[in-house]
Parts: sequence; C-alpha cells; structure tokens
Amino acid sequence: FFGKDHIMKTLRNTVVLTLSIVTVMSFNFSSAASDTASGSLAPYFKPATPGPKAPDADGFLQRWLLLEPISLPIRSNAGFTESFVRETITADYFPDQFSVVPKDGDMVTVNDEELKWHALDTTTFNAKVFRFATGLNKPEYGVMFWAVTIIDCPEEIKNVRMAVGSNSASVWWLNGEEAVHLFGDRRMVMDDRVSKRITLKKGRNIVRGCVINGPGLSDFCVRFIDEEYQPVKSYTINLDMAAE
Repeated sequence: FFGKDHIMKTLRNTVVLTLSIVTVMSFNFSSAASDTASGSLAPYFKPATPGPKAPDADGFLQRWLLLEPISLPIRSNAGFTESFVRETITADYFPDQFSVVPKDGDMVTVNDEELKWHALDTTTFNAKVFRFATGLNKPEYGVMFWAVTIIDCPEEIKNVRMAVGSNSASVWWLNGEEAVHLFGDRRMVMDDRVSKRITLKKGRNIVRGCVINGPGLSDFCVRFIDEEYQPVKSYTINLDMAAE
C-alpha cells in the first residue's frame, strides 16, 4: 500500500518523536529530583523574624517552633484510635518533651538521630508539616511532628476556646494542660475540634501540639475563638520569649 520511501520516513519520524519524549521526561525527572535534593521550605514556610507577630486576620497562629519529624513504625492511618495515639505520644522520645520551650536551632536526640527545632512563619493559615518534612529531605510518612509556640497576652482573656484542625491525629496542650484531641484518620478542617472554655493568662502562654501522620499529606491549624465563635486576636506570638 505504501512505498518504501514513505515507510522509511514514517519510521524516522517515529524514532525522533520517541527520543524527544524520553529526553523531556528525563529532563523533568532530573529537575524534580534536583529540586527535592536541594531542600527548600519555600513557599510554605519562611524563617521567623525577631519580635512579636500578630495572628492572621482570622486569628490563626502562623509562627511555630517545629521539630524535625520523628519516624514511627506506622504504615496505615487505620489504627489511629485514642488508645494508640495516646500511647504513641506519651512514649519517651526526648527530655522534657511535654514542658520544653525550645529555641531555634536547638537539637534533641531521638533513637540515636539528631533532630533540630526550626522557628518558622507559615505563609498560609495552616502549617503544612508534610512540606516541612519534604523541604528538609526528612521522612514524611509514618512520622510524628512536635510543634510549640508562645502567645503573649497583655491582659488575661477568659472563656476562649482553642480550635484545631489536623491531618491526621493530634493532641494539643495549653500551659501544660490538655485542651484538644483529634483521633482517627482525618483530613484537616479548620475548627474541627474545639476545647472547653479556657483562659489565656496575662503574659506568656505555651501552646504545644503533636501530630501523627501515616501515609498521605499532613498539616494543622490552630486559633482561639470567643463565645460567639469569632477569632480572638488581642495577643501576639513571640518566640523570643523562649529564651526567658
């Protein structure tokens, strides 16, 4: 049906097209691998600046001390029951894990691995800890993230509630007292769980959280709301107070 010249031309075009596709795919793969290897927290995080920072317009806390992820023997989110989460979180990983107020660059040793605390500002209302892990070339699946921040209140604020969302399970404390817990495999939804009425005392208040992630993405968001479920914003976040 077709002449020899036509067949040879078709074969040459097919070979050229195939080589072009392979070249483009190889270039894209190499670029992606290079980007991952280089490690970058942008655009999701940036280094925390000195001094106080206000919550965002909706009251979300966007300044955190994040510990590099702790690897756990987890392969699924299916077993994130209350008993499993509490047992996992309360295991002894590093000294004073429920009371330490770290500084940027502080190190802890967990299972013979040195992990660093990072003082960071989030560029969105939520802290994308999955991106925090990948940006540092750290494990992002089957891990635990610890987060600490410091709220500085000019006056006592009564009858507020801590409102949290997380992917996946998490537990949150205010000044050493458990305020909110979220169990099970869940997506992050703002104000997914809300604490009972609590008081932000005048001066320094410590917010501490622990998020457990199996396979999949992981992030969290935290804010305080009043009796009408409106954001409370009459305070600042000030990691400089960690040195006190």
